[in-house]
Amino acid sequence: AAWALAGAPATAADLLATVKARGTLKVALEGTYPPFNYKDQKSGQLAGYDVDVARLLGARLGVKVEFVTSEWAGILAGLAAHKYDVIVSQVGINPKREQAFDFSTPYIYSMPQLIVRKDDAAGYKSLADLKGKKLGVGQGSVYEQQAKAVPGIDVRSYAAAPDTMSDLASGRLDAALNDSLMSAYLLKISRLPIKAGARVGAVERMGIPFQKGNPEFKAALNQALAGAAADGSLTAISLKWFGADVSKAP
Repeated sequence: AAWALAGAPATAADLLATVKARGTLKVALEGTYPPFNYKDQKSGQLAGYDVDVARLLGARLGVKVEFVTSEWAGILAGLAAHKYDVIVSQVGINPKREQAFDFSTPYIYSMPQLIVRKDDAAGYKSLADLKGKKLGVGQGSVYEQQAKAVPGIDVRSYAAAPDTMSDLASGRLDAALNDSLMSAYLLKISRLPIKAGARVGAVERMGIPFQKGNPEFKAALNQALAGAAADGSLTAISLKWFGADVSKAP
């Protein structure tokens, strides 16, 4: 059936050539997930760690960035349907997603982390240390599941993180468990007498997914990320949003 291929290009253009010719990189993000990506109420503009990273990468690739907001539930399907070039929205790298898409090197890392009071003397090193103690977690979160899997912890579930933090500060809880990125942000903006505790669990890597079969784009994207890490610009964005460097593997 050679005639069926007549007129079809031998290979589709690499995404790098497409993006450079267009002059824009189409970036999808959720847009409702502070401090990662959200609409700033004062300016009405998108803001956050992911937004700053995407703009930095666009500048390094020599193209403008065009943001597309998408509900989380449909964001990967939109990438599969070629609605945008990449997603910069805290997409965890896992084997199932790697079957469908290529990923950049990780640009941010997280893991489960305890938060404790500043005067805490117990020094909890693991979830097992919290047996018989009151631990605050997000309702319906993976952290709630992790805590409930350890027998003997008095798990208290909260709908909102600020309520967890105030109950921790006032002594109603012995510790709280959340994502280390969210914890760093909460601690940065909080005036409560609380601090980061032990990291308890596996590291999760967030990367930038794009369509498979674009080796030139992948190389250029990873080179841009490596350059941003080497010259400190990725660390600067991290410190701005989290008060800590979350761009390097813990």
